Amino acid sequence: MTRNCSSLRILHSNDIHSHFERMPRIASLFNRLRDEAGAERTLTLDIGDHMDRMRPETEGTQGAANIDVLEATGYDAITLGNNEGLTFTADVLQERYGEEHGFRVVLANMYEAAAGRLPEWASPSCILTRQGVRIGLIGVTADFSDFYSLLGWHMLDPMEQVERWVKELRPEVDVLIVMSHLGLRKDEWMASHIDGIDVILGGHTHHLLEEPLRIGGALVCAAGKFGQYVGVVDLEVEPGRGVVHAEGRVLPVDGESPDPGIADIIERRAAEASRVLEREVAKLASPLPSEWDRESPLGNVLAAGLRRWVGADIGLVNAGQLLEGLPAGTVTASDLLRLCPSPINPCRMRLTGGQLLQALEESLLPEYTGKPIYGFGFRGKVLGTLCVDGLTVEYDPAGPELGKIRSVLVGDRPLELEASYKIGTIDMFTFGIGYMSISQGTEVEYYLPEFLRDVLLRELNDAQGLKDSTRMRWKKVKI
Repeated sequence: MTRNCSSLRILHSNDIHSHFERMPRIASLFNRLRDEAGAERTLTLDIGDHMDRMRPETEGTQGAANIDVLEATGYDAITLGNNEGLTFTADVLQERYGEEHGFRVVLANMYEAAAGRLPEWASPSCILTRQGVRIGLIGVTADFSDFYSLLGWHMLDPMEQVERWVKELRPEVDVLIVMSHLGLRKDEWMASHIDGIDVILGGHTHHLLEEPLRIGGALVCAAGKFGQYVGVVDLEVEPGRGVVHAEGRVLPVDGESPDPGIADIIERRAAEASRVLEREVAKLASPLPSEWDRESPLGNVLAAGLRRWVGADIGLVNAGQLLEGLPAGTVTASDLLRLCPSPINPCRMRLTGGQLLQALEESLLPEYTGKPIYGFGFRGKVLGTLCVDGLTVEYDPAGPELGKIRSVLVGDRPLELEASYKIGTIDMFTFGIGYMSISQGTEVEYYLPEFLRDVLLRELNDAQGLKDSTRMRWKKVKI
């Protein structure tokens, strides 16, 4: 360190997605890195998506397990990702972040729609001090406005908010850091177009930057996903000049010894979650098998549930959403989480008969049914065939590709290629993945905060619907 300079170490994580198995190791590594630099010269930040409701510890405690870990690990500030903002209601977020914590929630672009202001538990920016070094923090998250509006939020443009708060903070601080849950492309744009930022700590797109990008005057950093790595940024700061030297790196986590205190917190919260999730939610007289590559009763239950949930003519869902079937007997909340873990929401749209037929034909081809899918809320493995309700499809398995289907009935009427049909399906298809013709739907309406497992829960308690699930929608014929 040069004369008259102060050193500052920034520790950062992002997109941990409730990988509790790594959190004790992260805490241990952070403690070692703080000891090395001096706790009084270290700042610890999380860039969002720490929570993921696919994990029982999070689902069964409504995120309280994650909050306990953040607190005990010694984070100074966090921002929210879409997995916090879009999978929990505003009331739950108030419960989790509204209490007094050792960390600040920094989030500039998520306003309460009714009140026209930030929630009381968040600040658009803040200034923290380490050994006389003043550090400005700005937090922003991805603005999925169509979804957030259904939960009572009004999302502001994140870049406009960064610009606003950079102008406000820059004269007051020695170091300016943006905590950005926006994704790599937007972080690169921010670094190129907004002057005055020293460090951008990124997330959302799960990118791992083993060495930071240097764009304009900013160091752009990110530590991947699932707690496999954490990031370290070391700065030298000179009074009156700001940052005069900056370097960053990522470190693997798996080689660290677990912190016993964090492990104990997780164990206690896991036991609490287990008690909550083991409650009975339904009782089945007969098993409901599920297959990813063909029609099966549980897939039919989910397709019918989506149709009824949104009031549509037809229900469509990919079989890959269901990771297993259900045996006869008691069904628990834990069972539903295990077999349908994705935070995916119902939606309604209109498709033409031609678009629908295209998707149905594709769902008979192994290159579609076996296609791996990553991200977009999907927590399964492969796309799977289409489970349907409101349709009867006759097809010839030996027919040519995209020409196997011989007839489609909508109710008791033939499918018309130019006609428009009201479809109950899933938000994932609207993102342009899977069956592409479904992404061309119009009049799209999303249903939040319900997940697919909420739809299943209602259907599993409908005796008539369960009986109907064994009726075949896909019928093989030979021409």
